[in-house]
Amino acid sequence: MMWSKGGTSVFSGIAIAVFAGISLLKIPLAAADKFDPKTARFTLRLKGDLVPYETMSTFALPGETVMFETTPLTGGVTEVKVPQGEPTQITDVKIPRGQSTPIQNTRWQWRAPLQTGLYRLKISNTAAKDSIHLNVFVMVPYSEMKGGVLSGYRIGDYPAVPLKNNPIYKRPRGFVEVTRENEDTHLTPHFKLKQFLCKQSDGYPKYLVSNERLLLKLEAILQRVNELGYTCKTFFVMSGYRTPFYNKVLENVMYSEHVYGSAADIYIDTNDDKMIDDLNHDGKISYEDAVVLAAIVDQMDHDPRWSVFVGGLGIYHSTAAHGPFVHIDVRGRAARWKS
Repeated sequence: MMWSKGGTSVFSGIAIAVFAGISLLKIPLAAADKFDPKTARFTLRLKGDLVPYETMSTFALPGETVMFETTPLTGGVTEVKVPQGEPTQITDVKIPRGQSTPIQNTRWQWRAPLQTGLYRLKISNTAAKDSIHLNVFVMVPYSEMKGGVLSGYRIGDYPAVPLKNNPIYKRPRGFVEVTRENEDTHLTPHFKLKQFLCKQSDGYPKYLVSNERLLLKLEAILQRVNELGYTCKTFFVMSGYRTPFYNKVLENVMYSEHVYGSAADIYIDTNDDKMIDDLNHDGKISYEDAVVLAAIVDQMDHDPRWSVFVGGLGIYHSTAAHGPFVHIDVRGRAARWKS
């Protein structure tokens, strides 16, 4: 793997060992049994990705059809409870080779209300005797933003033309409205809406753009770090969504993944001191601790099981404003850099 630094490239070797010389295989696994990934006994397919968690979130425009598919389970019946309207069931009954009992593969669609806000769906399976809670955030359409401002909140202007015509850099379709009443909503079992808010000082309501695949990637990394012995209930998200206005203040690149809700700058902070933990156990907080976390993410990116989550990975030194951290995103291709 090549890592970019200051216009040059250097070999990292990070796929097999941490820069600091700590083998990931030597990390004690005692913490693994303390972490509950909060997975359900069945899965949901949402926008092409499998969702195994008890809680998940998705984003839709007013009146848009939300579609999802439940795991086929023998003898199981899927029940969907929605706060408004009626879900429509589309069922295919298939008989796999070697089996005589049909397995029901159930697809559902639900039309989002015209009113923006948070709507909670409960998807249950009788065979699994379990439920998945799907939070549907009906967004404020992009077109309602005037002069880069939405309800007094400064967002700024998005480029009219996507970078290299890549669709991931299209203007967002809408914005999630965040209030004091909904900011503590769990987007997934271990991450809340407020963790991804832009750091600018504007008051409520605030607005953000989010990405389902980023949320799934964060949950997957969190589970992995706990399996490797790092007790961690959530990551400290130093920077999630950034408005184009705030991104320009930071003098960051125009097409930053943060602006599109597809990136997060994270670190492990179990003692809530707003600083990365001593992950390599050398008795100090340093850049090498961020390297440990990045190594875990890099190894996952090399695992075919996680190929859908491949994206950017950057390691950053501390400054007067912050400590070391790791950038991750879901741009769909591998990119590596370090400060």
